[in-house]
Amino acid sequence: MIDRHSLAPLRHQRFRYFLGARFATLLGSAIAPIAVAFAVLDLTHSPATLGVVLAARTIPMVVLVLFGGVVADRIRRDVVLVSANVVCLLTQSMAAILLLTGTAQVWQIAAIEAVNGAAAAFTFPALQGLLPQLVNRSELQQANALNGLSRNVTLIGGGAVGGALVGFLGPGWGLAVDAVTFGVAALLISRLRLAGVPRESQQRSSTWADLRVGWQEFVSRRWVWVIVAAFCVFNAVTAGAFQTLGPVVADETFGAVGWGLVQSASGVGLVVGALVMLRWRPRRPLVVGMLGCGVAVFELLLLGLTPTLAPLLAISFLVGVGTDLFGIGWETALQEHVPTDRLSRVASYDALGSMVAVPVGQLLAGPLAAVFGTSAVIVGGAVVLGVVVALTVADSSVRGLRRSGVAQRVDTPM
Repeated sequence: MIDRHSLAPLRHQRFRYFLGARFATLLGSAIAPIAVAFAVLDLTHSPATLGVVLAARTIPMVVLVLFGGVVADRIRRDVVLVSANVVCLLTQSMAAILLLTGTAQVWQIAAIEAVNGAAAAFTFPALQGLLPQLVNRSELQQANALNGLSRNVTLIGGGAVGGALVGFLGPGWGLAVDAVTFGVAALLISRLRLAGVPRESQQRSSTWADLRVGWQEFVSRRWVWVIVAAFCVFNAVTAGAFQTLGPVVADETFGAVGWGLVQSASGVGLVVGALVMLRWRPRRPLVVGMLGCGVAVFELLLLGLTPTLAPLLAISFLVGVGTDLFGIGWETALQEHVPTDRLSRVASYDALGSMVAVPVGQLLAGPLAAVFGTSAVIVGGAVVLGVVVALTVADSSVRGLRRSGVAQRVDTPM
């Protein structure tokens, strides 16, 4: 049951603006991957080409994310986020126009995705470092859970809306809606008006010096780099087996609308996971989270062996629950144990390590499927995920991390 303590972060006005902005962008971002995937498949009917387009977004994000972390620790994070959202407003508008006018080519979609990936390299570290500036430290898990609820509700609605838009009207309309959501988010984030940056960030230092400080914070905590190493593999497998080959399987079986429903089912599970984390404060959050992520093994097995919509919806729901148990626990652990003025840099190393192999998964999925078959590649991915989860849970630093008792107050306007 949700009580007043669970909703305490909502008393902060700036957190409410932040939550509204996140709701807008996440709604569009739930629609966009469906639109992009089926736009490329409509143009080429090639899983390998889809992998190239997806990698075109991921590679710039991986290359620039460390720089994005430095910028987010040096410059007001609301300014960084407004700028990135305006860029994505323009790029998604351009993509929508190209698709709606029937003039889109694959290289144009790939180039636009590359710009979006570059913007994401600045967005992710800024978002990770922003919440401790908006709420009290004792409210961080509740704030992360409410942020997760916003993300997950939009995934439900966005997946269903995206599937319907793409299935009935075409991918262009999905990207048009995505563009509008970025404009709304830029307007809301501009209302935050954060009062400056952390003191250390105001001192003159080189980018390399800032990166070294962030690296020292990253490697000094074994549980951080163990989890990041695990998700380097986990995300690469998921990007190839599920995100790249999943739409291919759907296109041959239950269609774009069904694939949108799969995304929505995962979103329902994410909502449930966030609701659980509003109340439950597990003593070993990373162990609980990794076991929750392990449900993805069964999702891949089902997708690879018997891609039937009804059971896939059920398992995707459970994947969503497990994913948010991990995500909220992980974000809260970083925010509790890493100094705020270095948090964006640590988050950028997290993003780099977690995402660096994603283009490999995206680029190899199509060729591997052509050689071994789509089903075999997806099932093989399930086996790899199972091994990764087992090894991570077995690590003593992951098992040993407990919740922090930090209750530091961060003053914010009401």
